[in-house]
Amino acid sequence: MKTILLFQNFGIWEILIIALVILLLFGGKKIPELMKGLGKGVKSFKAGMAETEKELDEIKKEIEKPVEPEPKDKAE
Repeated sequence: MKTILLFQNFGIWEILIIALVILLLFGGKKIPELMKGLGKGVKSFKAGMAETEKELDEIKKEIEKPVEPEPKDKAE
């Protein structure tokens, strides 16, 4: 019997029992709200990761930028 990668140790019956328990605990009306909240959380996490990667790229560009020597004043 094939298993889902996330639930490698669970078979189809275990997953169905877990889903039934969740349905009984939260009710049919509450589950879409929970999934919507989970989706928003994942979206926020991805946005944060993208922002962090952008900041790291900017820092990398600053580090790799060649440094120009300062001109020496002849008046000294």
